[in-house]
Amino acid sequence: MAKQCRYVVNAVGKGGETYYTQFDDKQELTNWITDRQEKLVMEELKIIDKNRFSLSKWLRFKI
Repeated sequence: MAKQCRYVVNAVGKGGETYYTQFDDKQELTNWITDRQEKLVMEELKIIDKNRFSLSKWLRFKI
């Protein structure tokens, strides 16, 4: 069985780079952001927590 990562990160660098990466725990995520904070456009940083309950999954309407 394949291991699934908890956090998915989409980010944009100040030089136009795009970053897409995944992490298993919050410590890895925090370290990655801290190491690259000067290179990233923080307003464009998107982090998805796959374990967080999503209301969109709960509120599915059938037409």
